[in-house]
Amino acid sequence: MSLTKYDGNIHPDEWEGGETSKYISNFRKLCYNAEIDVEEQKKYLYQSLPNNYFLTEFSKKKEKIKSTNELMKEFEEIVIDESNLIRYDSIIALKHVATGKYLSSIGKYYYSTGSGSQMVFASNLVLDRNGLWIIKINDTGFNNQELASYTDNTPIYLQHKNSSCYLTNCGRETKSPSTGNTEVCCNNYSAKWNFKNSKLENYQGYLRSNDIINLSTKYGGEPLQFLRSHELQFTIKNDTYQEVVCHSERLGGNDEWCIELVK
Repeated sequence: MSLTKYDGNIHPDEWEGGETSKYISNFRKLCYNAEIDVEEQKKYLYQSLPNNYFLTEFSKKKEKIKSTNELMKEFEEIVIDESNLIRYDSIIALKHVATGKYLSSIGKYYYSTGSGSQMVFASNLVLDRNGLWIIKINDTGFNNQELASYTDNTPIYLQHKNSSCYLTNCGRETKSPSTGNTEVCCNNYSAKWNFKNSKLENYQGYLRSNDIINLSTKYGGEPLQFLRSHELQFTIKNDTYQEVVCHSERLGGNDEWCIELVK
């Protein structure tokens, strides 16, 4: 029986008449025509899976599968789960949990104090183009579609989609406009960010859409600092913005962000 590898086209909105539906239909037809039992079907499906996540998850489930229908059901569940995982080069949004506003920046909108760099703030309750970020494994522009994880040894950079600048801790000597904490800005310096699941202690798995996370980074030899927002605002040219800062204090509710997969 000849079965091509599943190509990972997994968006649930595309299932009806999409590639996943076609793949399942083709798999069923090939198995029926070849008259093979479910144990052989499991072997063929395993060999066709595209990446380590599929292989690992299927290995956990395959022993309890007793029929073709169960096999397809487990495959569909893995597909749905995988569609919520975040890859490098995914477009994401970061919603501040306490206030419901999105981490944002606008090209050519600069702080009037501190570094004078492109400012970062928590914007509207409704996501717009200013709140879109790209998860990067490096700062070279190299495209890498691997799954992003919480492991400490993999650098994660956050590139603002519209301006192409990077989210950066500006160092403790550069004060934020409202509270005098460490300023957060966007510029060409690509700061490495560490992602930690705030609800699961020492979690080392993959990043998922709707995870609640803490983000931290270092500036040079300075101590680790965490990304925070709060309801305090600053004003530039008669417009007010909700402040985003870095700090090295105890973590609290203002340090939690919900990561949302956009694309």
